[in-house]
Amino acid sequence: MKSEKLIEVRRDLHQIPELGFKETKTQQYLLNFIQQLPQDFLQVKTWKTGILVKVLGTDAIKTIAYRADIDALPIQEGTGYAFQSTHEGNMHACGHDMHMTIALGALTRLAKEPAEQNALFLFQPAEEGPGGALPMIESEEMKEWWPDMVFALHIAPELPVGTISSRKGLLFANTSELFIDFKGKGGHAAYPHLTRDMVLAASQFTVQAQQIVARNVDPLDSAVLTVGKISGGFVQNVIAENARLEGTMRSFHAETMDLLKERIEALAKGTEISQECSITIDYGSNYYQVRNSDEFIEPFEKIVTDQGYHYKESKPAMTGEDFGYMLRDIPGFMFWLGVDSPYGLHHSKLQPNEEALEIGVNVVEASLRQL
Repeated sequence: MKSEKLIEVRRDLHQIPELGFKETKTQQYLLNFIQQLPQDFLQVKTWKTGILVKVLGTDAIKTIAYRADIDALPIQEGTGYAFQSTHEGNMHACGHDMHMTIALGALTRLAKEPAEQNALFLFQPAEEGPGGALPMIESEEMKEWWPDMVFALHIAPELPVGTISSRKGLLFANTSELFIDFKGKGGHAAYPHLTRDMVLAASQFTVQAQQIVARNVDPLDSAVLTVGKISGGFVQNVIAENARLEGTMRSFHAETMDLLKERIEALAKGTEISQECSITIDYGSNYYQVRNSDEFIEPFEKIVTDQGYHYKESKPAMTGEDFGYMLRDIPGFMFWLGVDSPYGLHHSKLQPNEEALEIGVNVVEASLRQL
């Protein structure tokens, strides 16, 4: 697929962003594209709003999988693109339109000239939430085509085009959403003794929660607990009966995430007693750490440099990716693809450089042929 066609496909997909497990137009676009390819070596299955495409190898003894996520974010686009989102309030602000296009480009080449090994393309829904990787690998479709290894990429706005980055071991953190609801007893501001103030309860809880990382997590370990939103009450002279905290937790080790949750629950029990209220906790979407298999990184670095691109060792990050569930059960790795955007991931003005599309295709295709 030529660069012009890659750009055309990316712009088509950019205009139809859809949220997790609602990617019906996206799935149909992908299926239509796949159906136009040579079919001699292709086998196709659908799973929910996702797609699995197997390209039969010429002398296969193993299957190498490549995952591309297909969902978008609930963000109002601000790029000013002539091809910007036609779905109000939704945007491909994490680069999944780029990810899909690169997968289609590599699939096009392998459909015409298969690799020696089987190649399995996983078009996975719901990466941004509620999480599609875990149920996908648990599906019968996936179990029938279980790969020997799997890899994926993510665009990196901060890296220049032509730079590829990865590392041995931990790449992304364990993550968990955090939603906490407080219920007490509201009443007139002039009679606080007759109420149970949930703005006060939520405020005290927030301060105490910030001590968890400082006083319960090993200082040689790493963790983050952030409360990003507090809401409660509805008018200035009424004591709030309800309050809500929304936040996120991140850690470099799965055991540390368990510790964070244990301490949150202990604080909640203490707050229920001290503030005479009830508290419910919802951890929302939980993503497992992305830990690369060491044995693939040096061969991958050679593939990158042989293609004429720059390889840079990356640092571990507190970002989350549900691809971690695939790497938990299947050997493999993830890498960053430089796209040189002045705006970062999840920004309404994210503008990845489309020159990175062909680079991504070249690296993915070479990896499917050589790993």
